[in-house]
Amino acid sequence: DFKAFLGCLNILLITISIFLLNFFFGMIRTFEIDYQKDRFLKDGKPFRYISGSIHYFRVPRFYWKDRLLKMKMAGLNAIQTYVPWNFHEPQPGQYRFSEDHDVQYFIQLAHELGLLVILRPGPYICAEWDMGGLPAWLLEKESIVLRSSDPDYLAAVDKWLGVLLPKMRPLLYQNGGPIITVQVENEYGSYFACDFNYMRFLQKRFRHYLGDNVLLFTTDGAQKSFLKCGTLQGLYATVDFGTGSNVTADFQTQRKVEPNGPLVNSEFYTGWLDHWGQPHSTVKTEVLASSLYEILARGASVNLYMFIGGTNFAYWNGANTPYAPQPTSYDYDAPLSEAGDLTEKYFVLRKVIQMVSAPYGRVGWGPWQSLPRTRSGSVVTFLPGTFRFKRMDYFGFVLYRTTLPQDCSNSTSLHAPLSGVHDRAYVSVNGVPQGILERASVTPLNITGKAGATLDLLVENMGRVNYGRYINDSKGLVSNLTLGSSILTNWTIFPLGTEDAVRSHLQGWGGQDAGCHYENCTDSSPNYTLPAFYVGNFSIPSGIPDLPQDTFIQFSGWTKGQVWINGFNLGRYWPAQGPQMTLFVPRHILTTSAPNNITVLELERAPCSACGPGLCTCTCHKTHLDLGTIS
Repeated sequence: DFKAFLGCLNILLITISIFLLNFFFGMIRTFEIDYQKDRFLKDGKPFRYISGSIHYFRVPRFYWKDRLLKMKMAGLNAIQTYVPWNFHEPQPGQYRFSEDHDVQYFIQLAHELGLLVILRPGPYICAEWDMGGLPAWLLEKESIVLRSSDPDYLAAVDKWLGVLLPKMRPLLYQNGGPIITVQVENEYGSYFACDFNYMRFLQKRFRHYLGDNVLLFTTDGAQKSFLKCGTLQGLYATVDFGTGSNVTADFQTQRKVEPNGPLVNSEFYTGWLDHWGQPHSTVKTEVLASSLYEILARGASVNLYMFIGGTNFAYWNGANTPYAPQPTSYDYDAPLSEAGDLTEKYFVLRKVIQMVSAPYGRVGWGPWQSLPRTRSGSVVTFLPGTFRFKRMDYFGFVLYRTTLPQDCSNSTSLHAPLSGVHDRAYVSVNGVPQGILERASVTPLNITGKAGATLDLLVENMGRVNYGRYINDSKGLVSNLTLGSSILTNWTIFPLGTEDAVRSHLQGWGGQDAGCHYENCTDSSPNYTLPAFYVGNFSIPSGIPDLPQDTFIQFSGWTKGQVWINGFNLGRYWPAQGPQMTLFVPRHILTTSAPNNITVLELERAPCSACGPGLCTCTCHKTHLDLGTIS
């Protein structure tokens, strides 16, 4: 009929589009298992998915994009969905694949948003869905044995798979789509039949319709008895378990069936299902977060079931035995509520996910230069002045430099009386960090150095008084500095053009490498390094209508400083002091057309500062800058 013709035409157009994309861009896409190193490989590179379950059939099409985008913004790189047979074939031979039933559009939408897809097409899905997704019209044959090699059941399954799986083939990852893995059946080891001929039949049909390169897998509860009947050679065996389980023991159960390959929890339960007349099921957020971190710390891939539950509209709810029907709501106590609201659980899990990955990726840092390049117009003065008096920068930083008039082999007190540092001075002698002088502190700083050594104070303006009689708030060294009992004289004052330096770097000027002498990294100053610029970049996928989004940048492990993205000064960060731990990044400063540049001026100590003879190397590992998101 005409609808069937349109469906075939749609599949043909998708296939042609993907072929042309591969042809013109030379894309060779692969998703496979590296058994030697116990991991997935995506396009030949190590890969771990952090996925969340969403059932398109429980969420109106009107909200698909909203829910998927919120999942992506939580840090997920994949989504998982079932395909309920009865939802698409309510009567024999009558198929529904349009509007809320348009599973192809749903998968394509996930692809456009940069999400990979784990497909679970059954034919049985469970999912607390009516008859586990099997159509009720199968029961017209009273003698039928469901989920077995019963000929009547297999004939119906074969016909259904012949309709569904050809629609999925163009959407496989190796064909240019987002589907990286496909599950065969669902928790079959929990079913009484234990019919390996049935599983072999499904394996053969999946290969026939999807090809030999697709990664097929099974999922069963992490018990030896379940894995005995639920697994089959040629189908990668994964397990599922929740917060009440022993993570180590459950993955060891998977290892008994799959000695090599990635660890995978295909259903890590964020909540639980409800029944009419019973209290709403909940899972404590802190317990869930702890278990998720334990899973991720093992390098395992994981799917959070559910990330959003949704609604059993109409008559689609299922039931358990002894008979206990489920309600209309399938909220599941998930991170996204039934209505798509962001819950506390959402934000907590997002933080856990961001420890290992983030929506805009992690930033690898390299040194740029140890201090901003100074402008022309330095001033030589007998006694220190102020920013205002020397017509220098009204904001930012000024460098004060003199020499030590005496030998300070023993620690000698450096002091600014009358709160003479406005507002914070980073002190070094011959490039060796000594510590910090602060406006509000009367505690002197003990320094060491030889007579004639260079004494530098990088003074930071932390903001002027905005209320009361003291709003005439000058910046810099507003009083004399004493070393021991002597007033320090003969100062040279340099304005530091940090904004000009950042702009110059963005225009291709690389500046001086952030060199540091080996002795600068000794235990003489374990808590401080010289103020230095660090640069990095991250990319945002192009061609996605809703990206870029507003986001936050998080400074785990960093101390205090200033940050720029694409030349836009976001402001100060100071997580060591708090309470603010992140900086807001508005979407309008981000771009998808080129890598986004991040420049950081760290004033005290960067997490990636590790010095060796002659150079500072700044390659971060656990302490990469993390990017989180907001909705």
